[in-house]
Amino acid sequence: MIKWGEIYFVSLDPAKGREQAGKRPVLVVSSDIINAQPLVVTVAAGTDSKNLSRNYPTNIRVTAAESGLPKDTVFLCFQVRSLHHTRFREPIARRVGALPLERMAEVEDALRRVVVL
Repeated sequence: MIKWGEIYFVSLDPAKGREQAGKRPVLVVSSDIINAQPLVVTVAAGTDSKNLSRNYPTNIRVTAAESGLPKDTVFLCFQVRSLHHTRFREPIARRVGALPLERMAEVEDALRRVVVL
């Protein structure tokens, strides 16, 4: 089962406009209750940290060592997207790691800045 806090490489195509596109890391931000259903999985898209020289309160910068990713990455919590479960199947996608609870607390704070609750 796909779980909250896990990181996958998935294809985000097709995309439009300024949406993140292509095969890239995503961080699962939907709850495990939702993830267990045959619905969708909500994720924050990631990008190579070299693409962003500044830190923003809606972005979470993680190192390769803590994430399991091949390079340092920034998860863009303003680029939240819901994906069908089939996008997470091998060989289309693969799980690469997960963030610890302390870092997921930072993700939750970033998401609060994006979504009015």
